[in-house]
Amino acid sequence: MQKIPYMPLTAAPFRQNGEYREVLPHHPELCRYIRCFWGSEHPYVRRSGDTGIVVPDTCADIIYRIDYTANRITGGFCGINDVSFSETDNSMDGHLVSLFAIRFYAWGACAFSEDSMKGTLNGYFDVLSRFCWLDRLIRPLLFEKSGLKERAGLAEGMFLRRSADAREHPALHRAVMEILLQKGSLNAAKLAKDCFISERQLERLFHEYIGITPKKLCNLVRYQSVWGDVVRNPFFTVQDAVWQYGYTDQSHLLREFKRYHAMDIQTARKYAYDVGNIQYPQEISC
Repeated sequence: MQKIPYMPLTAAPFRQNGEYREVLPHHPELCRYIRCFWGSEHPYVRRSGDTGIVVPDTCADIIYRIDYTANRITGGFCGINDVSFSETDNSMDGHLVSLFAIRFYAWGACAFSEDSMKGTLNGYFDVLSRFCWLDRLIRPLLFEKSGLKERAGLAEGMFLRRSADAREHPALHRAVMEILLQKGSLNAAKLAKDCFISERQLERLFHEYIGITPKKLCNLVRYQSVWGDVVRNPFFTVQDAVWQYGYTDQSHLLREFKRYHAMDIQTARKYAYDVGNIQYPQEISC
């Protein structure tokens, strides 16, 4: 798979602090599967009421929570989400903790998984359900290696060695690249035709390797493309986005954005800038 023409964002894309930071993979071979490694830069004391908004970023995550106070490590796998939710975890309040996670592109997790992505939409599973090989290698090192970059380097080496046996399918690759190049603005039937495969076969492949239908991935990629414009382009206008991304009209775009993001565009951008401690730009223009 060539360079990925797509960079999905979280609800707080400018957030970079000691408790949350992102590190991009260094090796080009892994950049096509892994969006980033993320977590806390160093151990910190978990505060009561720590929350975060999770939006559909078309990614799947392996998340390790390291609790130094309880001398315990828990590992989970989060499938792709198509809804937003507020994440609150009070189980480690007052504990010295750290986080380490691997964020895969939608199609990337299955490449290294020991099982398919069927049934993973909006789900949270024990990491052992699909990544026993990784857990066996990395869990014993997570207490010893506490820095994010150090952990990311360890994980990158493990995935790189595993990449020779990555699970991929050429038709899925063609379909995903077409969706990304068109920023989600295309018809599922035409997508199957362009990939020389039936709609039913393509849908089976998507469920196996990603866990959602081609149509849903198109919709999520389109939403993410709009969200990227909202936070990166100070001159963003809804009307321009309607034309660029093939929405029926402004109300269609605004309704779909709020359905995925759980807040309107202005509120979403203000939240992103506030969390990132960045001055809020001009109002969104319709």
